[in-house]
Amino acid sequence: MDIRTLSRRDALKAGALAALGAALPLRAQETPPKRKIRQCFSWGMYMRRVEDPVPRIKLAAKIGFAGIERGPSKYWPAIRDAGMDIPIISAGNSLRDAFCNPKNWDRNEKQVLDSLKVAEENGIKRLLLLTGNAEDRSEAENLDNCTKFLQKVIKPAEQAKVLLVPELLNTRVNHPGYFLCRSDLGFELCKRINSPNMKVLYDIYHMQIMEGDLCRRITDGIQYIGHFHTGGNPGRKDMDDQQEIYYPAVMRAIAATDYDGYVGHEFGPKDKDIEAAMRRNFAVCDI
Repeated sequence: MDIRTLSRRDALKAGALAALGAALPLRAQETPPKRKIRQCFSWGMYMRRVEDPVPRIKLAAKIGFAGIERGPSKYWPAIRDAGMDIPIISAGNSLRDAFCNPKNWDRNEKQVLDSLKVAEENGIKRLLLLTGNAEDRSEAENLDNCTKFLQKVIKPAEQAKVLLVPELLNTRVNHPGYFLCRSDLGFELCKRINSPNMKVLYDIYHMQIMEGDLCRRITDGIQYIGHFHTGGNPGRKDMDDQQEIYYPAVMRAIAATDYDGYVGHEFGPKDKDIEAAMRRNFAVCDI
């Protein structure tokens, strides 16, 4: 319509419609997600104690999530039917009794090989591992032990086209004694294995506690990172203004690299309104 021919009645009508649009709740005015970051979340965050998870799976896809990680296998078809992926599963090895200690190698090798088979058969591309606790061994000895163990399973991982991603965890608050507690240790392990199927799971919450300088460390080590986890610090809760990590900046640092994997949320949401928590935490990282 030519604005020069706009009647007073038309103008009032147009103004009323604009005012109505401004007054609509946020959900009615939602813009499509930017999705520069492929976001997923751990099943336990939003699905725990839900009688029928399928509606919430569909809601996650509608919000913009690209996957749900480490959920029960019986719901994998529903996740995929909703247009999402299963980005990662766990090998199930223990925090304490994993492959830092050669005594555990046989059991851990079986766990990894069995999990690789499941991942390959279901088109899942990442396998989460835990190195176990350092105990009374030196850092050099534990690094050598982890190297020797991973050399035993890297060829099967390559054949299955699955990425092995040992997770970086903090020892100051949550996991005293855990070995792989710094990014430099994780990156060194990747260099030693020297395979495209060996990277680390960089948990942003844990690494903020251990070393900080997140954006620089992520940018400098991105070639060795195969998956991310998030969580607010302190408390391992929502990524809100009550914690110290400014996640939009961290997400922009990730997006500025050639990283094409997932950023997985793994924490306990504060809000009892799970739908609101899903939307709010997704929006923080949707840069």
